[in-house]
Amino acid sequence: MAHVSSSTRAAARRGEGRLAACLLAPTVIGVGLFTLLPMAASILLAFFDWDIVSTPEFVGLDNFASVATNPTIRVSFLNTFGFVVVAVALQILVALVLAVLVQTRMPGWLRAFFRSAFFFPLILSAASVSLIMSYLFNEDFGTVNAILGLVGLGPVGWLTTTGAMCVTVLVYVWQNFGFTFLLFVGGLASIPKDVYEAADIDGASGWRQLTRITLPLISPTMLVASVMAIISALQIFDQPYVLTRGGPGDSTRTAVMVIYQSAFQELHFGLASAIGLLLMVIIMIATWLQFRLSRRFVFYM
Repeated sequence: MAHVSSSTRAAARRGEGRLAACLLAPTVIGVGLFTLLPMAASILLAFFDWDIVSTPEFVGLDNFASVATNPTIRVSFLNTFGFVVVAVALQILVALVLAVLVQTRMPGWLRAFFRSAFFFPLILSAASVSLIMSYLFNEDFGTVNAILGLVGLGPVGWLTTTGAMCVTVLVYVWQNFGFTFLLFVGGLASIPKDVYEAADIDGASGWRQLTRITLPLISPTMLVASVMAIISALQIFDQPYVLTRGGPGDSTRTAVMVIYQSAFQELHFGLASAIGLLLMVIIMIATWLQFRLSRRFVFYM
């Protein structure tokens, strides 16, 4: 009986394994076909010159040399890095301030309203939001300049001067801070109330509670928010493409815009793959550095 029982259990485990394999197969096949295979093809394509019409020609590291020597590509990466620094810092600051304010004493319905209102821009299409903003900031008939005209100020070329990057940052932050805001709301809600009650008894001021209690205890949430925000910002495309097409000059041209231009406008798919591979490496290094630095600045309860 013991032998039969052991065989039965073994057969049951094999049946469960086959069932699990059948259930996982669609996901594994989908990830392999639509994620891993394109990634491998893109890495391989970075070493070829291919215009989608002729036969791919192996060029070795020439595409990577072009990345290093092409001034447009260099400017696009510098623009991307500058955008990331300003946009991510502003996004986290705005989201944190609003989350702290919303978590203060207020009626529950009002708190729910603000949560929904701040998150709403995120569910909209980035292209549609950018298109609307391009009309609002239009120099000739935009609403923003119309309002400035009412107070006697002349029209401003929001999207045609070097300040176009500022508009791009504002549009991006306005649409994306809602997700970071919800992360901070969840992090603040997880802090035990008795910690603040003890601080009140000790006479700690609001600022001291913020710097000594709130920020250290939500540092894990801040790590997650910053990692996701930096990864997203490094891939910025929709807002500058719709608002300025990378102009004026190359002042708002980003790395992903150059990838798009190289692949689908100039048909240099090998160069586009090389730029994309470099961007992927930068994202991986940035993420690794954040987790490395988090050992000093992140505190877990």
